[in-house]
Amino acid sequence: MGVSTAPPPPTTSKTPRKQHLEAVGAYQYVLTFLFMGGRRSEWMRNQAIWRQLRDYYPVKLVKTAELPPDRNYVLGAHPHGVMCTGFLCNFSTESNGFSQLFPGLQPWLAVLAGLFYVPVYRDYIMSFGLRPVSRQSLDFILSQPRLGQAVVIMVGGAHEALYSVPGKHCLTLRKRKGFVRLALRHGASLVPVYSFGENDIFRLKAFATGSWQHWCQLTFKKLMGFSPCIFWGRSLFSATSWGLLPFAVPITTVVGRPIPVPQRLHPTEEEVSHYHALYMMALEKLFEEHKESCGVPASTCLTLI
Repeated sequence: MGVSTAPPPPTTSKTPRKQHLEAVGAYQYVLTFLFMGGRRSEWMRNQAIWRQLRDYYPVKLVKTAELPPDRNYVLGAHPHGVMCTGFLCNFSTESNGFSQLFPGLQPWLAVLAGLFYVPVYRDYIMSFGLRPVSRQSLDFILSQPRLGQAVVIMVGGAHEALYSVPGKHCLTLRKRKGFVRLALRHGASLVPVYSFGENDIFRLKAFATGSWQHWCQLTFKKLMGFSPCIFWGRSLFSATSWGLLPFAVPITTVVGRPIPVPQRLHPTEEEVSHYHALYMMALEKLFEEHKESCGVPASTCLTLI
């Protein structure tokens, strides 16, 4: 198991100026996510502001196995959280040295397709490797002559954001099989990824299943493609006041071992279900192996719905 060679500095050694820069780095991503709606740019992926974002929480990237660049990959990312902060930091920027940990791989974070209809914002998010989570877009990436393409998919999507309660680990996965079909069509290996701490950086108002508020959220999701959530963090200027600055809770993104998948242009339901079951078992094993080292109590279980 390997860890990024550029670990964030310990909190006790941070100067007031460093803490201020980190808060700005974390806050700019929140504002970008909420209000900003190119083409892939290594210059954008290496901007210093992403290192400040990394250090604020801090965010870490853990490698458990080699991912050789002689094949393609479909990485299932869990949980969605409110803003997918750990996944953006680790896969869409070089703040934790993804290219050094996984040489030869080119990561693409797949997000809500509707975001790419917004002028200016579309070019901005594409500059650090975001792509629409649509069949046409993902088939195009995995059909490139150059191997080593790594598509990162938030499998639980917007629906899973409704379960982003601190201390809870509930994933929308049992009926989500499209990412497995994608992997089979291209013979791309499946890789489970879990981001510990992703659900803890905001407080979320969760509504009971069956309540009218929950029904409104699901209805809005069907119409617009995403679920409106009531969430809050701390103030930019005071840790005791509420605001949109996330809480500085460590986030550790663990990349699991690849599951080899054969290429089937027209996979059967039996094949899809078989590899989906293998994936769920691998994800649960990854969670159990790393939960305690990432601050999750040993008694905590992963819930798949």
